[in-house]
Amino acid sequence: MVLKDYTDEEIRRIAYDIRIKSVQMVYSANSGHPGGSLSVADILAVLYFREMNVDPEVIDQKYRDRFVMSKGHASPALYATLSMRGFFPTDLLTGFRKISSKLEGHVHYGVPGVEASTGSLGQGLGIGVGMAIASKLDSGSNRVYVIIGDGEIEEGSIWESFMAGSKYKLDNLIVILDRNGVQLDGFTDQIMPMPNLQDRIRSFGWNVIDIDGHDVSQITSAIEQAKKNTGKPTLIYARTIKGKGVSYMENNPKYHGSAPESEELFHKAISELEAAA
Repeated sequence: MVLKDYTDEEIRRIAYDIRIKSVQMVYSANSGHPGGSLSVADILAVLYFREMNVDPEVIDQKYRDRFVMSKGHASPALYATLSMRGFFPTDLLTGFRKISSKLEGHVHYGVPGVEASTGSLGQGLGIGVGMAIASKLDSGSNRVYVIIGDGEIEEGSIWESFMAGSKYKLDNLIVILDRNGVQLDGFTDQIMPMPNLQDRIRSFGWNVIDIDGHDVSQITSAIEQAKKNTGKPTLIYARTIKGKGVSYMENNPKYHGSAPESEELFHKAISELEAAA
């Protein structure tokens, strides 16, 4: 399937549609993680509607690009994206977190287009490293993309994966750090400060690119730079806003894992997102 050549503005609007659907899903289920779903929407829109070689009509094509949402609680954003990209009907989003649906609260492999189940933080990057190694062994031209969270990088397995990615010179691996500064219990810099984080990751043998994670052109440019990089994996350090687009959710740890508490707050969120789109 050949994608339309979307403009930056069209990609931005797709990102807001992802946000709207994410909030609708979480509110309908009265459960889920809106904050981190809203922060990664622009990144997902660029990946699935501009950059990645995937085809919903031939889901299992051998040399497709792979995507792993390591921060698996951001499932609303990924499910919304996959449905909009044509992997399954958008009306199935209403089943989110319901017993009769495959759309589980954390990213589930049984959903069309999902490459790996995630949710145990730190796990997804290791999976991505394995996929990238397999592609190298198979002489494939595909790339592997992984989104990790900045609370998630407190996990030791993330740093083991950084070491492995460098050792195997995985220049087909592009990792995007959703640096929104908020995790379940509060602000990341208070819970586990990580000064000079970019330099630390570089010291593990990675190429690091710093961007505004809500700027479509910067996201696109960073991915294109990463594709040209050889001999080492790339981490895109994407500075984002938790709860992006909803005033009362932005930079508010409460909405890491809480749905809007009332119909009034739900409609406020949707109206703000629609206005921004």
